[in-house]
This record gives sequence, C-alpha cells and structure tokens, in this order.
Amino acid sequence: MSEHQEDNTTAPEQHQQQQNEEDQLTLRALVSTREAGVIIGKGGKNVAELRDATGVKAGVSKVVQGVHDRVLTVSGTLEGVAMAYSLIARTMIDNPVAANTMDGNTSQDASDSAPNAAATNTVTTLRLLISHNLMGTVIGRQGAKIKHIQDNSGVRMTASKTLLPQSTERVVEVRGTVEAILQAISEIGACLIEDKDRAYGTILYNPTKVTTVNDRRSSFTRTGNGSDFNQTDFSTSASALSQPSRRTSYQPPPHSQQPPLNADVRTQQISIPSDMVGCIIGKGGSKISEIRRLSGSHISIAKTPHDDSGERMFTIQGTLESNERALYLLYGQLENEKERRLRGVLQQQQQQEQQQQQQDDVLLEEE
Repeated sequence: MSEHQEDNTTAPEQHQQQQNEEDQLTLRALVSTREAGVIIGKGGKNVAELRDATGVKAGVSKVVQGVHDRVLTVSGTLEGVAMAYSLIARTMIDNPVAANTMDGNTSQDASDSAPNAAATNTVTTLRLLISHNLMGTVIGRQGAKIKHIQDNSGVRMTASKTLLPQSTERVVEVRGTVEAILQAISEIGACLIEDKDRAYGTILYNPTKVTTVNDRRSSFTRTGNGSDFNQTDFSTSASALSQPSRRTSYQPPPHSQQPPLNADVRTQQISIPSDMVGCIIGKGGSKISEIRRLSGSHISIAKTPHDDSGERMFTIQGTLESNERALYLLYGQLENEKERRLRGVLQQQQQQEQQQQQQDDVLLEEE
C-alpha cells in the first residue's frame, strides 16, 4: 500500500519534469559584433543579469577575425526564451550604437548620435536563425501563420528565401517594439516546439571566413568552433578518405601516429558538433584511423561534450605539418558531410514542391 502511495506521489513530479523537458527551446539569432558587445556587457554583466532574470542559458559565439556577425544562443523554457529576447531587444533599443553594424562611423561619431537615436527609436530588428525544415511551420500554408503572428503581435517579419552558407538554416527578421517582440517570439517558439522533430539533422550556421588553400582550387572555412590554423599546400584532399588505397605524396611512414622523439610536438584542439562526430569517426573508426594515418598526428576525441553547445573536443598532437594535414582532412570531412546533408534537404524540398504542384493540379482539375 505504501509503495502504491509513493508511486502516486512521484508520478506528477515525473510528469512535470518530462513536460518541462519537452517545453525546452533553443533559439539562435545573428548579431553584429557591436550588438554582441552590448548584449554581453562589461565583464559579462548584462548577459549574467539576463540569465538571472529569465532562467535561460545564453551565450554568444567566439569572434572570428574578419567576420562581422556572431551567433547568439538562448535556451530555456518558452516563456524564458521569449522574455530573454524581449530584454535583448530593450538593450539594443537603449544602445542604438550596437545596431550600426558596418556603417563606417567611428566610435566617437556613434556615441555622439546615440542619445538622439535612443530618444526616438522604439523598435529594433532581431535576425532569428530557423531550420529550413521548420520554415513551413513558421510561415504556414500560403503564409497564413506568419501573417497571424504579425497581426497578433504587431511585428514585421521577413523570411529569407535562401539557405545560409554551409548550413540548412535561414534568417527570419523580426522587427517591432519590445512588447511586440515578446509576443512574436512566444508564438514562433511555440511553433518550433510543436514541430521540433522536423529540425533533426539541421546543419547549424556558423559565421565563417573563407580561406583559399595556397595554389589550389579547394578551400576550407574557419569558424568560431575551432582553433585557427595556417593552411599549407597538400598534394591531395579529404577525398582521399573515401579512397584508402590511393597513394599520396605526403603519406607518413609506418607507425607515424607517434611523432618522432626529436620532433617539435604541438597540441591543438578543435570543437566539433556532436551530430558530426560520427561522420568523422566512420564505421568501426575507419575514417578517423585514415585521418591519423594520412596526417601522422595522434588524434583523441572527448567522450562527452565540453560545454552547453553540445560540441566535443578533438585533441590533435604532432608536428606543425602533420597537425595541419589532420586539420585539413578533418575540416574536409566535415564539409563533405555538410554537402551531403544539404543535398538531402534540397531533394526533400524539391519533392515537397512537386507533391504540392501535383495537389494543386488535382484541385484545378476538380474545379
């Protein structure tokens, strides 16, 4: 009897915990470097207050040299995330200098214009990052949902038609007052939670600077997710991973996973999204073994994510040259996987458009 009573006591708590987990939302947005600085605040003061006030987890991606955008990530309950973005909107309105991303003004000019701008400006724009697979949920059939959100909240929304580079995310701009943005984010977030399973396999956008490999037509990208490195000219590419038998001019001698005793051994670390780790390891560890063999570096992979981003740390040890080879091959493998997933998304989109066209044709025939 007591056991039965104990079960009745804990069941609501378990249900509540499960419900809370289901209601969790992660919503990302693009912010300029200036906006990021204002959102974070001096010594992290603003973002710390944001977390305390809303209960969310919030952070901004690392600075990438030569790239003007960073990614803001906010995770928590739907109510907490909506409140957090409304507070961020308030911060951006109160600090309009942050909105002048690349206006060419000096900091002195910007500070001189800030008081007048703050006095007159009551709206701001958020650039939300939404998975392509969820755009239909946000827009709705024939734009009905996005129109409803705009009419109900008073915001102005614009959805980009193209995918962001090397990702399956698109930008949805939300412009309005603090109160309007609070309402809009609540409704957008509810849509995303309701259809969250469709976001599986999303390739997240990372602001990058494309760097061309010396004297070659291939290229790689640097992101805020990993350590920067200097690229050298190699006689093969990551495609060698799919052709293990192919001979290469930089193939290391047997047992080269252990750097020579007298070599200048260096250690580098990069973060890889957890959902990409499998494609790098390969079936039975075949891919990572091949990268180790071709590069000559020792590569170890953390078993668990190192922070809230869900990324796992790869530690690379070897000479400067072997580490560069390893990084080249690792990033090449990542790009191959991104392209494969992107092709799948585009094919799915094409199939959906064809199905919609067929349905429209049937309706026309019936009429």
